[in-house]
Amino acid sequence: MKNTSAVMDSSDIQRTSIAVIGGGLVGSLNACFLAKRNFQVDVYESREDIRMAEFARGRSINLALSYRGRQALKAIGLEDQIVSQGIPMRARMIHSLSGKKSAIPYGTKSQYILSISRENLNKDLLTAVEKYPNAKVHFGHQLLKCRPETGVITLLGPDKVPKDIACDLILGCDGAYSTVRTHLVKKPRFDYSQQYIPHGYMELTIPPQNGDFAMEPNYLHIWPRDTFMMIALPNMNKSFTCTLFMPFEEFEKLLTSRDVLDFFQKYFPDSLHLIGKEALAQDFFRLPAQPMISVKCSSFHFNSHCVLMGDAAHALVPFFGQGMNAGFEDCLVFDELMDKFNNDFSMCLPEFSKFRIPDDHAISDLSMYNYIEVTFSRIRYHEAMLRWQWQKKVINTALFFFGTLVALSTTYLLTGPTFRSSLGCLRRSWNLVTYFQNIGRISL
Repeated sequence: MKNTSAVMDSSDIQRTSIAVIGGGLVGSLNACFLAKRNFQVDVYESREDIRMAEFARGRSINLALSYRGRQALKAIGLEDQIVSQGIPMRARMIHSLSGKKSAIPYGTKSQYILSISRENLNKDLLTAVEKYPNAKVHFGHQLLKCRPETGVITLLGPDKVPKDIACDLILGCDGAYSTVRTHLVKKPRFDYSQQYIPHGYMELTIPPQNGDFAMEPNYLHIWPRDTFMMIALPNMNKSFTCTLFMPFEEFEKLLTSRDVLDFFQKYFPDSLHLIGKEALAQDFFRLPAQPMISVKCSSFHFNSHCVLMGDAAHALVPFFGQGMNAGFEDCLVFDELMDKFNNDFSMCLPEFSKFRIPDDHAISDLSMYNYIEVTFSRIRYHEAMLRWQWQKKVINTALFFFGTLVALSTTYLLTGPTFRSSLGCLRRSWNLVTYFQNIGRISL
């Protein structure tokens, strides 16, 4: 048993120790999964406790919770609690420059995604972690060094004295600018790439009007323009969180309050009275526009001592609405593999990389494709709709073809000598079809 910084009683002595680096959404969710397995789990978060802070640093952008994320929350018993704090969005509401509004459903009438507060979700997950007696969250602890070959990390806590901590597994959930990943990049055969896109984002707010929502609440509102876009997600307090996406060079042109008001009057005229001219003139200059980065790496693990998940492994640009959901699915897949390999890290970590990298790289590519080809292009909106309808037709044709293939080949598969390999091929084909069928319903 290796040492850990947490104080443990005699019942803890035989527990496997896991250090989760990062107490954000993916880190705290992972801690719940691992604590359920009776591991000794210590979460190290560089920030202060957001439940105690007057102002939470970092992104407050609202999130869209879909089926993948809900399944992960369900597995730790939090789905109902989190869903009760969300607002269903059953369609996109497109706001044209002329003021015309058009609704595009996500799927059938029973299908929807949920608008969720990032901050409240993180608070609930941290509270859930602390309910496990074998788990502890250490705030104000910065990772200085990571030695994945031995399972040793060096942390700088509130006392400003570096301390070495040994553990059986290091789980890097420390975001797009992951310190854990920077140490893995130095290892042979570890591939890494990152790309900043030319656009930044800025958050604004549409407050309630007369004690109610200022717009229809059960929609993701979108104002698409030639090279920029604004979206608005509903909040439980009847406000909307707006996010303006725009090239940095355009942000830099807006130097005064008059510049901002004229810009919104020209491009988002129906939102101007909703946000409020005075509030807009103040909020626009409160914080600078923030960058967006896409990150890919391979593998996600190193030996049996270290593994990356969430943005640390695959940061996405937000134009497919799947960043959090993909990170949560990482946690769920890892938990399922732990079941399969009976908590054997030496088997589980390589399989996690092998299984998860193709999916996470695919959703990264799709997010970037959405950014380049649709969101910020001159493709006419009806043409974008025709492409979407064509994609649905292709998916449906693939489903029909797959069903026909199964029907025609069942006898051969059951009696032929290549039964196992053929069945595996069919299973992979089905997974591919259903994967794209599912994600096609939840993009922005």
